[in-house]
Order: sequence, then structure tokens, then C-alpha cells
Amino acid sequence: MTVAFLKTHKTAGTTVQNILFRFAERHNLTVALPHPSCEHQFCYPRNFSAHFVHPATRPPHVLASHLRFDRAELQRLMPPGTVYVTILREPAAMFESLFSYYNQYCPAFRRVPNASLEAFLRAPEAYYRAGEHFAMFAHNTLAYDLGGDNERSPRDDAAYLAGLIRQVEEVFSLVMIAEYFDESLVLLRRLLAWDLDDVLYARLNSRAASSRLAAIPAALARAARAWNALDAGLYDHFNATFWRRVARAGRACVEREARELREARERLLRRCFGEEPVLRPAAQIRTKQLQPWQPSRKVDIMGYDLPSGRAGPATEACLKLAMPEVQYSSYLLRKQKRRGGVRIRPEPVLDNPPPRPIRALPRGHLGH
Repeated sequence: MTVAFLKTHKTAGTTVQNILFRFAERHNLTVALPHPSCEHQFCYPRNFSAHFVHPATRPPHVLASHLRFDRAELQRLMPPGTVYVTILREPAAMFESLFSYYNQYCPAFRRVPNASLEAFLRAPEAYYRAGEHFAMFAHNTLAYDLGGDNERSPRDDAAYLAGLIRQVEEVFSLVMIAEYFDESLVLLRRLLAWDLDDVLYARLNSRAASSRLAAIPAALARAARAWNALDAGLYDHFNATFWRRVARAGRACVEREARELREARERLLRRCFGEEPVLRPAAQIRTKQLQPWQPSRKVDIMGYDLPSGRAGPATEACLKLAMPEVQYSSYLLRKQKRRGGVRIRPEPVLDNPPPRPIRALPRGHLGH
């Protein structure tokens, strides 16, 4: 019942967050949410501080919003016995997603002619400036999110990578792998002693096919891994430990349970979104609460819509299943304020326009 999820960037973390939000709401658990000055992230990219948590959401049972990991501050906030989990993604695929999603926010990406990932990876030092605003999105983002120094290179200092791995292993009971999402959820369910229904999901915050590379050429993938060598070292280690964990649990058992999860998920999606549930562009989603935030005109983030004419508790559950992060965070904050007797404005929660995904912070506030 007490879970801290380190939501890393572009790793399917929003889908995991939604699973945790819905579990918390069903069981009337308190979810730690950011103070309004931090918007819907815990003042990322600054080092996490318990002061960034809205007082109406303390003490929490669940934490699942973006932050830069700080072990001491999180342990100060979360109760003893909290289970810590996170998720990693293959670094080349993750970097392609970061480059696309944050192209208008990260100066290193904005400098690249024609927004070309290939041009950036051909000579990243020509565009990248360490310590620059949002530089962490352009270099070893996983290491940064985990509280590490994203400027270190395992080629120059192998001991640093080994030390960072040890620190992660000391804290996190499970490191999930985005490429094996359903298998990861099986391990998460077993770790937390949840039911299979507790980890059913709808894909959230995913890009349209037109906004991503269908396949990353091998040379480009090698260049992305070389530039993000610290992330590559983290991923390779935890991918290996993930499969050792699957083997201990019984690979055939995990695969059978993952298959059951997929079948149950398909039934749920059909029940909620029609016999042929499809991800839609935001412009085609009539339900305002389900319209995902769009990072730029060049990137289409997809979502689900509810069939017209539905109402009742089942529809409410379907709404939450597909609700984007910004709207769900706002809704939960208002709900927890009411529970705590905090006075709030009377306007509808879910009609608030989504804020920008990242709060612009003054230079020099990266919290290295």
C-alpha cells in the first residue's frame, strides 16, 4: 500500500503512473502531488525536496510524478516500508523519443538543422552545452533522473557506473523494462501482492506513427548508445537482472500471466472504448478530460475517447483508465484538498487547461 515510483522520462512511465493513481484512488490512499509552483512535476529538474510536495497530499502512501531522485529527501517523505520501483528503456529508442518530444524545449536539440536526430548524433558536442537549461534531456537522461551525474562517462570512469548501479540496487526493489512492459507488470503485481486487475492499463502519452521513426537504423542506435553510454550501461545491467528475476519466478509462469494480462486488458479496452478501441489524435477526442497535452506542432500525442451517451460508475472508471497525467494530477489534488478540508475554487477540475509540461526554471537551478 506504500509505493514510490521514480517516473523516468519517455519510458512508459505515464502508463505506470496511471496504474498507481487508480489503485490509490480505489483504496482511498493519499497520493503525493507537487505544489502548484512546481506544476505537475516535483520541480524537475531540481533535486527532489519534500518541500515540493503539496501539504494537502502529506503524508502520502503513493508517489508517482516526475522528480530527480534524492534518496534522503524521499525517505524523509515516505513512510517506513515503502517499496521503491522504477522503469528503464533501451537508450537508443528512448533518445529518439526525447529528441522528438523535447525538441522545442531543449536548446541542444533546437540548434540542430532541420531537427535532424542523425545530425545531432553525428556531432553531439557541436550542439550540447553541459549545465545548460534542460541539458539533461540531451545526455544520459536516465542517469540524471536517478540522481546521478549525467556528465560522467563509463569509458573514462567505470567505477562511477558501478557505484551508480549499486545505489539503485540498494533502494529499488524492482527496475522494470519498458520493452517488456507486460512482464514488468507481472513482476510488479507479485512484488506488491496486487491482483492482475490492479495492473490493467491503457497506453498513455504515446506518439502517433507519423511523429516517430518506425525503426532506428543500426548505425544511429550505436551512436545514440555511445553518446548516452552511462544510460546504456544502466540499461544493460538492469535488463540482465530483470531476466534473472523472471527466471527465478519461472519464465513460463511469467509469460502465462503476461498473456492473461494482455487478454484481460483487451477485454477492458473494448468494454470502455468500443469493440475496436483505437488511439486517436487529440483533435479527434471529444471528451475534454481525455485530450492529451501536445508538446509541439510537430509531435502528435494520441489518446482514447469514450463512446458517446455513456454514464455511471463504469464510465468513470474508463475515464480514469485513459486520463492523461496533467488532468489526473489536477483531479487528485482537488479531491485530496476536499478530503483534508482545504478551501478550493468552485470551477470544474477537469476543465482546467493543461499547463506546459515543464516549468521554465532560472538558469543555474539544475540541481546537479
